[in-house]
Amino acid sequence: MTPEPVRNIVIVGGGTAGWMTAAALSKVLEGQCNIRLVESDEIGIIGVGEATIPHIGEFNRALEIDEDEFMRATQGTFKLGIEFLNWGAIGDRYMHGFGFVGQATQALPFHHFWLRLAKLGKASPLDAYSINTVAAYQAKFMRARTDMVGSPVADIAHAYHFDAGLYARFLRGYAEKRGVIRTEGKIAQVLQRADDGFIEAVVLESGERIDGQFFIDCSGMRGLLIEQTLHAGFDDWSQWLPVNRALAVPCESVDPLLPYTRSTAHTAGWQWRIPLQHRIGNGHIYCSSFMEQDEATSILMKNLDGKPLAEPRPLKFTTGRRKSFWTKNCVAVGLSSGFLEPLESTSIHLINTAISRIISFFPQSGFDAADIAEYNTQTHWEYERIRDFLVLHYKATIRDDSEFWNYCRTMPVPDTLQRKIDLFRSNGRIQRDGLELFAEPSWLQVMVGQRIVPQAYHPFADLRPEAEVESYVKHIEQVIAKCVRVMPTQADYIAKHCAANSA
Repeated sequence: MTPEPVRNIVIVGGGTAGWMTAAALSKVLEGQCNIRLVESDEIGIIGVGEATIPHIGEFNRALEIDEDEFMRATQGTFKLGIEFLNWGAIGDRYMHGFGFVGQATQALPFHHFWLRLAKLGKASPLDAYSINTVAAYQAKFMRARTDMVGSPVADIAHAYHFDAGLYARFLRGYAEKRGVIRTEGKIAQVLQRADDGFIEAVVLESGERIDGQFFIDCSGMRGLLIEQTLHAGFDDWSQWLPVNRALAVPCESVDPLLPYTRSTAHTAGWQWRIPLQHRIGNGHIYCSSFMEQDEATSILMKNLDGKPLAEPRPLKFTTGRRKSFWTKNCVAVGLSSGFLEPLESTSIHLINTAISRIISFFPQSGFDAADIAEYNTQTHWEYERIRDFLVLHYKATIRDDSEFWNYCRTMPVPDTLQRKIDLFRSNGRIQRDGLELFAEPSWLQVMVGQRIVPQAYHPFADLRPEAEVESYVKHIEQVIAKCVRVMPTQADYIAKHCAANSA
């Protein structure tokens, strides 16, 4: 017999994860399922996921959300990349820009020709060959002109900075218009079926019982369903990603309005800077084994660009992932599935991919074990590849000014990461594994930016005359510079297209 379809979905927890899930499912299911979201205003949310990567645009477009409307509703700004200060060494500065670096030829990726010229002292810094990074440093922005094929302006890739609480509120309105029912209340009890342990209902403190067939845990780090009830287990990755504390504080805006996130490495961690239309989000993420909270607070408050708008809010976490993301009839989304620190703005992206995967493996009421196993396999793989990219930032350094950086510089890393480092260090080769999130330009910018210098480059780069290679590389730099000169500032672009009413 064909299993009955799932008709009742219960989402436990709101915030970004809960309302992204509710919005997406309400769009896809078009009223064919009852979707109920349970959240409590008394339970705070982490609320620091304010920086994103370009894939969030695909999520919004799938929901047919107008970008300008979204930007106004969330006090959003545009993001072209992430600037890293003091990571490879104190005083170092580089940009991990979205999109392409240079222009590939049929024979080789651009960076092999750049490496050839760099060894001869005839190349500009790598930042000069990406329109995203050049524009970012000049506080310029425009959306990609897809009609201008062959021009760098067709390749501009952007993400967003936004107020995560406002984004959740925006998506709540979207979801409720499509039939999602929100229930206010704290969950007092989770009921499981006696025969197989599947969750059958949650009971609120008010005594109300909410039954469901499919439960989605968006309860944050506590993992109310996936961990506290179903005991999925947790893989601790703090041996590679040792930071475990954060302090978050907003401050007043300053000019210019920069179209990038900034990450500044300190003695036992790093500080983020995320500019919104109405304020700047800041935070200091650090390792409590190497720094006390008072010192971390002092560093954060001394390095704000504007007047603080609140007291610093402390957060505790452990980097890692669930051993099982989907167990029985419950799947974890967001921080309930694991925590990979916000260094490369991947938290909201992992919500997005979890939702996409839930849609791909949307269950019948029988909850087939093969589907659940494949969901978990794919999610494990995704987390591991993102983990490796984050670990690279800590490992690839010559800093020896603190115990923290001595630990990071000398720590053993996963074999999957060491293989990538060895390949690049030998001949500048970058091997992307399947559909892993970060593509070749991302690995290139971070490895070069953090002083991994290849011994050589692909031998085919020597097949063309030096003068020809120099002309080819210089032309790319000149065209990008010319394009950026005529771009508006981000402040002017937002003022024209998507300024929030209260900004």
